[in-house]
Amino acid sequence: MSNSGLLQIKGIRDGLMVTLADAAWPVVRTALLNRIEEQPGFFQGARLALDVGNQVLHVAELSELRDKLSENGITLWAVISNSPTTETTSQNLGLATRLHKPRPQEMQTARGIDDEAAMWVSKTLRSGTRIEFAGHIVIFGDVNPGAEVIAGGSVIVWGRLRGVVHAGAQGNADAVVCALDLSPTQLRIAGEIAVAPRREGKPQPEIARMKNGRLHAEAWTPG
Repeated sequence: MSNSGLLQIKGIRDGLMVTLADAAWPVVRTALLNRIEEQPGFFQGARLALDVGNQVLHVAELSELRDKLSENGITLWAVISNSPTTETTSQNLGLATRLHKPRPQEMQTARGIDDEAAMWVSKTLRSGTRIEFAGHIVIFGDVNPGAEVIAGGSVIVWGRLRGVVHAGAQGNADAVVCALDLSPTQLRIAGEIAVAPRREGKPQPEIARMKNGRLHAEAWTPG
């Protein structure tokens, strides 16, 4: 089984959820660490919840993985398991064993009208950072030149967007890119690509979308 088949990753309210396949612990552990090594920018600074299924894990195994993740700038905060032994081990290490369940009104806000997942990033992305997610990406901070954001859905930046952004990376031409200061090095939606023109005057919130097969930017206003 390939590494991609050994684990599934999705964004949740509190960070990232990684679900491991039902395989030997050394195999899935290695698959997870390999994925992190392949996409360091995606995982850097992440809070990770790990669903280990029926794995029976002891303190030595979990603490070793937690230390490895920490070395890569990742915080392991929760382990979800069907095994009472693993659950007890996790609790002894100070890890959560349950995920917060949002109230109905929170669930409606989180899911949105398209019922798609979204990743929340609460920091400025510096040069060399690369974030990739299959759903929407919301960034509370700036995207500096040299940083790259790739989303299967839309990208919203509550700050200055000056790096590279690709929304609708799976071919979704309905995706949009919004920013308080939309000055990307390169902007792409689905298969269309553009470079932002030199800005004149004071920056204003803008939204970029596909119109008649071409990229178009306009003022980003509520409503």
